[in-house]
Amino acid sequence: MVSAGLEILGLSLCVVGSLLVMVSCGLPMWKVTAFIEANIVVAQTIWDGLWMTCVVQSTGQMQCKVHDSVLALTHDLQAARALTIISSVLGVLGLMVVIAGAQCTNCIRVEYVKARVVNAGGVIYIISGVLVLVPLCWMANNIISDFYNPQVPSSKKREIGAALYIGWAASALLLIGGALLCCSCPSGGNSGYSMQSGGKGRGPTSPEVQERGWRAE
Repeated sequence: MVSAGLEILGLSLCVVGSLLVMVSCGLPMWKVTAFIEANIVVAQTIWDGLWMTCVVQSTGQMQCKVHDSVLALTHDLQAARALTIISSVLGVLGLMVVIAGAQCTNCIRVEYVKARVVNAGGVIYIISGVLVLVPLCWMANNIISDFYNPQVPSSKKREIGAALYIGWAASALLLIGGALLCCSCPSGGNSGYSMQSGGKGRGPTSPEVQERGWRAE
């Protein structure tokens, strides 16, 4: 029961984490315009994402433009694109692997093999969490460095967007859920049943031996 509970909890965290990775990958709010000038009234807000750049007017209107060229993007955006997509694919792959080896399914009969398959799914989810964590930290480091760099104009300085925070939460869920899946161990029910059957086999022999002894006497 404890092992099954760990599997359900770990798989639930990993599924939520994988969904958050996909949401973070699609959101354009990776970099947000930094309001550091004296004038509080601003006409527009710029969002920079992995796939598009959006401009939000003060009236509430928003216009988005997809990035024209992949090669024209910065290195952190290119790496973030590739790693987040790979992380999403690994999340789907890990889900299929864990379901195949879960205790509530009959895809695999041997308990020892089922546990090892679930452990492999946990490792896949941990790799997925690490892959999405790398571009997030890289992007945040570049944003902070440019923000405090006096050579960067104020109009080009950005702040950390909501997509990065969602990605960090997704990475934490994937790492925790993957660790829980790796803690799954083979069930000890088979060994318990064999001991009981062995005990039952020895039980009837004892009175027989005693009866034979009485007859001999």
